[in-house]
Amino acid sequence: MSTLLLVRHGLTAKTGPVLAGRAPGLHLDDRGIKQAEALAQRLAAVPLTAVVTSPLERCVETATAVREAQAKDPAWHVDDRLIECGYGDWTGKAIKDLVKDPLWKVVQAQPSAVRFPNGESLPEMSSRAIAAVRDWDQRLGDDAVWVACTHGDVIKAILADALGLHLDQYQRIVPDPCSVSVVRYTATRPFVVRMNDVGGDVSGLVPPKRTRRRRTSDATVGGGAGGGTV
Repeated sequence: MSTLLLVRHGLTAKTGPVLAGRAPGLHLDDRGIKQAEALAQRLAAVPLTAVVTSPLERCVETATAVREAQAKDPAWHVDDRLIECGYGDWTGKAIKDLVKDPLWKVVQAQPSAVRFPNGESLPEMSSRAIAAVRDWDQRLGDDAVWVACTHGDVIKAILADALGLHLDQYQRIVPDPCSVSVVRYTATRPFVVRMNDVGGDVSGLVPPKRTRRRRTSDATVGGGAGGGTV
């Protein structure tokens, strides 16, 4: 079974107070650079098969740091399907102003009904992001450990799908900057191994060597002894 490491980009000068969206030219600030470097050192212990990233600068810079810290150079791919949600007319606006928009309450309570003005709908974003990670997961093979570096709402949609949640529940998920969330996909179901990990030991994500024992996608009754899945 393959292992997907969902990574959110590091901080920029606009992360938090402004809905940056797909605005070009937004780079990691000093805080974000430090976050990306720390993340890269954490993940250096995990031999990555590939690093796949959103085309936006803040993701490319975060993903580049992760890739450069690897002992062996993993494959590199830029995938437009991992780009930030298209917020349309909301792009670049201050959050303190957006919360006054009637659509804000719908975004919070019923994301599946939201289409941003002159932008993308949240179901469209969710659909193309989920399709992207499942596509790469299949392409990279059963033993792959790979990174998808992307954006907060995209990660929330992918995790909601892996957890079997309706999109309207995805606001319950929080991915911090430079956090790692881990999903293992099997023929039967995805296993969500970690969510919003910003500092834990990641050595356990290295897949065990193959044995003659059949690898299974069954869930471990009772929770098992750790390591994600049996």
